Amino acid sequence: MSEVQHLSSEQLIAYEDKYGAHNYHPLPVVLSRGKGVHVWDVEGKQYFDFLSAYSAVNQGHCHPRIVQTVKDQAETLALTSRAFHSDKLGVYEKYVTEYFGFDKVLPMNSGAEGVETAIKICRKWGYEKKGIANGDAKIIVCGQNFHGRTVTIISFSSDPDAKGNFGPYTPGFISIPYNDIDALDAALKEHGSDVAGFLVEPIQGEAGVFVPDSDFISSCAALCREHNVLFIADEIQTGLARTGSLLAICGDCTCEHKCEQQESYTRPDILILGKALSGGAYPVSAVLANDTVMEVIKPGQHGSTYGGNPMACSIAITALEVLQDEHLAQNARDMGNLFRERMQALVDKYDIVSMVRGRGLLNAILINDSPDSSTAWDICVAMANEGLLAKPTHGNIIRFAPPLVITEEQIHECCDIIEKVIKSF
Repeated sequence: MSEVQHLSSEQLIAYEDKYGAHNYHPLPVVLSRGKGVHVWDVEGKQYFDFLSAYSAVNQGHCHPRIVQTVKDQAETLALTSRAFHSDKLGVYEKYVTEYFGFDKVLPMNSGAEGVETAIKICRKWGYEKKGIANGDAKIIVCGQNFHGRTVTIISFSSDPDAKGNFGPYTPGFISIPYNDIDALDAALKEHGSDVAGFLVEPIQGEAGVFVPDSDFISSCAALCREHNVLFIADEIQTGLARTGSLLAICGDCTCEHKCEQQESYTRPDILILGKALSGGAYPVSAVLANDTVMEVIKPGQHGSTYGGNPMACSIAITALEVLQDEHLAQNARDMGNLFRERMQALVDKYDIVSMVRGRGLLNAILINDSPDSSTAWDICVAMANEGLLAKPTHGNIIRFAPPLVITEEQIHECCDIIEKVIKSF
């Protein structure tokens, strides 16, 4: 450890390059510490984190309440497997189902595991409840989606980098354009008797923070009900106050726990959560559904050694308490409105920025250059030099998603940094 503590950023990047698989292309910054909205590199330089570990640290880096829970539970009992009960699992299951208003939860670890779990539940429901012939169940998905990296999930990806040369691919998926209710209607009319579910992100984050029409999600849910198809919401990145509501499917609802404004809430049949469910302190994901759906899963049919372990359960409860106690959904709404105002001023002032879009504190700007150019990357490198970390997606789009604890003063400071860099380009 003494050797590692004295290594420079350049040396540490060289280690990753030599000894690690080259499956990521990170900015040339080596982080060693985080607190709230800030992170520090190994040389001690401070940055604003405007990615939040892809929205996993909504509660801010190293939130003291979450850190204390980690310490307390790690010293008591970390893992039992599901071969035995634990004193934390039932308490967590009661808490999380009441928090979101569902009958049952199936706890998992990563977001991809959550999506895989939802797909399995959906297919099994299709066979056992809807009466689809065995092997014929189909799930409708949207183009430009990002639901994870497993073979099944990348089988219905439209990203050539995510999908290329990983076949043969898992069948059973129908892809339609995102934000196209007519396409969903047509697919359901053509295949409805064999369709078990429709899987969708309420906002496509990895696709560049693509916000659909205001009635798209509710219309999709209505069509699914009409055709006896499960509506599955992937809120792994958009959920847990990120978009200014507890869930992105809540629309303009201001509730910070179980939705009480049903007219604003498009209830999914299956809800997938992850990332900020632990505040970034531990891998925790969850699939929630009511009894009529979840009861198709019986002992031995699905599971995970770590899923629902005592550490995960304790941390998730604290992470959800922090969201509610600190009113982070409200702060995301307010700070997001302010951020988009400042970014729109850049769109109006500088030709290099063509659009700002987003909701709450999940936002993006479109750089007026080809997706194949390095302009967005170069802007992100320049912002890092000025003390703000963000990352391009899809070539010419820069996503901005700071921790939800950010203050108005910090928003203005960060917008000043962004404008300074944009002006220089």
